[in-house]
Amino acid sequence: MNSSNGVVDLLVIGAGPSGAVVSAMLVRQGYRVVVLEKGHFPRFSIGESLLPQCMEFLAEAGMKERVEAEGFQFKNGAAFAFGECRDAFDFTEKFSPGPGTTFQVPRARFDQVLADEAQQVGADIRYGHEVTAIERDGAVSRLSVVTDAGESYQIEAGFVLDASGFGRVMPRLLGLDRPSELPLRKSIMTHVEDRIDDQEYDRNKILITVHPQHQDVWFWLIPFSDGRSSVGVVAHKEFYDRYGEDDARTLKTLIGESGWPAALLAGAEFDTQVRSQVGYSANVSQLHGDGFALLGNAGEFLDPVFSSGVTIAMKSASLAAKALDRHLRGESVDWNTDYAEPLMQGVNTFREFVLGWYDGRLQDVIFSAEKNAEVKRMISSVLAGYAWDTQNPYVKDPKRLSTLAEICRARA
Repeated sequence: MNSSNGVVDLLVIGAGPSGAVVSAMLVRQGYRVVVLEKGHFPRFSIGESLLPQCMEFLAEAGMKERVEAEGFQFKNGAAFAFGECRDAFDFTEKFSPGPGTTFQVPRARFDQVLADEAQQVGADIRYGHEVTAIERDGAVSRLSVVTDAGESYQIEAGFVLDASGFGRVMPRLLGLDRPSELPLRKSIMTHVEDRIDDQEYDRNKILITVHPQHQDVWFWLIPFSDGRSSVGVVAHKEFYDRYGEDDARTLKTLIGESGWPAALLAGAEFDTQVRSQVGYSANVSQLHGDGFALLGNAGEFLDPVFSSGVTIAMKSASLAAKALDRHLRGESVDWNTDYAEPLMQGVNTFREFVLGWYDGRLQDVIFSAEKNAEVKRMISSVLAGYAWDTQNPYVKDPKRLSTLAEICRARA
């Protein structure tokens, strides 16, 4: 399968989860894959609470056993809190078949593990290499690259996958960026030594908490296996104006207003740099074109509330690997039918749940005192990442969420 004329079969931009997974999948099938990563690993990233659906994609890539052996924090669900209201979803009690457990991971280590695995099976990963231009010449793409040592070179590939995440390299270079339909939000986050000793707190679940006075402001608490946690808050950008420009002070102040997380983190040591991200939601005019496709966050990112980013990234890698294998073997591939449309099935499901979270519909469902057990299993499946299982009525028609919310409100 390897090209003999110096043209690599596949050039991947970015060595994050989608780039590592798709590279490993295609290298195992005999293709020559080069990965260009602007940064150096390990490096900080958000998206630390995986969804069980990810485990199937890791298994496809031959990475599942390595991840399981790493000692990451076991995760079996998601817990929600709003004032005195609390509920939890156990992902082993879900509608869709497939794994019901996964892990909560410091992304610096997790991404390094995946990249190392891809490298071990034969992917040529080049750290500190930034793509600065791309042009298509017949059946070949020519990319201009600059290293962080100041060296420049060009590389040619039969196909290019953009797995650059929030870097969004090809959307920028090719003018594919489009405004997101989601409002401009800002997240502020850090890692802490959590020192949590509350016996009611379940470290096997991510905790999502709604601000007591502002229902569209929420907090995450993601425990790791070493006694540390990722903590963060998400709100409209303008919401933060009342708190000043010091993100570290703002995060601590808001956690103090959060209710249960404030009590849980009362003894926490804030010993790590506080970071922020503004306007992370993104969209593009197209997910594929002549000789290229966009993976994961490089194509579209919704919101961190349901930890869907890594799941969408890995799903896109799985779909792209299957389509690319056929493409590189000379078969005809309809990238819209074989890649974009099936990918967007799940993206659109997650989008409706994100919109439902912020407009209150999903919160009404989650915090409803009376729940139908079978419907809860269906909602649990979506929250576990099975947003492509069209046997689930809330995937086949995500707008059913509105009807469910009305029923819950009527029972309240």
